[in-house]
Amino acid sequence: MTPTPRPLVIKTTSGTERPEATNQAFTVAAAAVAAGAEVSLWLTGESAWFALPGRAGDLVLEHATPLAELLDLVLEGGRVTVCTQCAARRGIGPQDVLPGVRIAGAAVFVEESLAERAQALVY
Repeated sequence: MTPTPRPLVIKTTSGTERPEATNQAFTVAAAAVAAGAEVSLWLTGESAWFALPGRAGDLVLEHATPLAELLDLVLEGGRVTVCTQCAARRGIGPQDVLPGVRIAGAAVFVEESLAERAQALVY
């Protein structure tokens, strides 16, 4: 019997100003979903913008899977969350985000990160 992968919580704090770091976070999240892991991708800071329709297309990185495709993969098999404070600072509300994206705060991030067997990564 193959063991179930442990939960993976990924937080990305940057946006188009750091395209490689941002794309890496989304790539790891999508790869983990494909591997069958329970994935929670947190969009904080400038990454919060990627929760809005069409905004993932703003990040273009040569030799990388388009961010919109990676985001779709994560939304299909994992969870995507925008930080409450980050959303508020940018005027982003629940009605603004893509279907399947939630807005939640630090307490939820801590709960997920401290769950049994969970692994947290920050980009």
